[in-house]
Amino acid sequence: MKLIILLSILSFSSFALEKATFAGGCFWCMEKPFEELKGVKTVISGFSGGKVEDPSYKLVSSGKTKHIEVVQVTYDPKLVSYNDLLAAFWVNINPTDKGGQFVDRGHQYTTAIFYHNDKQKKLALSSKEYIKSLEINDKKIVTPVRAFKKFYAAEDYHQDFYKRTIVTKLKYKYYRNASGRDDFLEDYWKDIKLDFNSQKKVAKDMKNLKETLTEIQYKVTQEDGTETPFKNEYWDNKEEGIYVDIVSKEPLFSSKTKYKSGTGWPSFYKPLESDNIVEKKDRKFFVTRTEVRSKEGDSHLGHVFTDGPEPTGLRYCLNSAALEFIPKDKLKSRGLEKYLSLFE
Repeated sequence: MKLIILLSILSFSSFALEKATFAGGCFWCMEKPFEELKGVKTVISGFSGGKVEDPSYKLVSSGKTKHIEVVQVTYDPKLVSYNDLLAAFWVNINPTDKGGQFVDRGHQYTTAIFYHNDKQKKLALSSKEYIKSLEINDKKIVTPVRAFKKFYAAEDYHQDFYKRTIVTKLKYKYYRNASGRDDFLEDYWKDIKLDFNSQKKVAKDMKNLKETLTEIQYKVTQEDGTETPFKNEYWDNKEEGIYVDIVSKEPLFSSKTKYKSGTGWPSFYKPLESDNIVEKKDRKFFVTRTEVRSKEGDSHLGHVFTDGPEPTGLRYCLNSAALEFIPKDKLKSRGLEKYLSLFE
């Protein structure tokens, strides 16, 4: 009886999962962005759009099959929406390139959204229209929205290439950096925040931010700048309260986890709201660091290092210019009274 119940649960769980298929050029580079999304179960590299049955990578690469490289995403719609997948897709491609993606040229490396049902088609087309409306540059958005027909998985050695072995990790990093993909994505999408779920679809109003932020606040949050150590507002602030993003006002850190690091910048060993923190690799200045950004505001905050105190061993080294400090006696008036219990 227990076995029957277990099988029923597994069957129901599998039934609840959905699939989505995207083409974004080299499939090695499209696996990671989707695998990082909570609710995504699997991301498989393969091919779609052609007429040859079960083609090999070598045959597809020849351009004779009319297939294009894709990733097929299996996801739990209760945890991650198709709109979330669309947002991740767009910001990882060049939607204006009809001849391939970056150094990879040819039809097999072009972009596409393959919809599996009418709902996906409607959402995909809507997202494309929005991308067009942004008018990021004067080039036409050429990524097509196509009906999904068949998917063929690529050979095993292509799956999870970016993390499979030490050798593939190195090859992936070299390829990704040399291809020009990262530089293009950072420049093209830097001012864009996509939110297809809420229908906000907000592109940052950079002109307005320049008017509302100080010069150093704008330089730090929007241009990834760094302020001078020991000569910034909060490096030695000992008052109790919380720190929020200067742009979005989302809660980020608390004075309870702030400590004197000796660096001259406000430092914390733990976020107040970890869901409001986004970490990404920063390869500037010929060294790899971990950048810290706010989730909603997408503001550059600083970096996180592994030389902090217990219990986390982390040091979130931030710029005061990216933060606004809210003293504990102002929390209620700012609608942040739920954090008052931290200081009781």
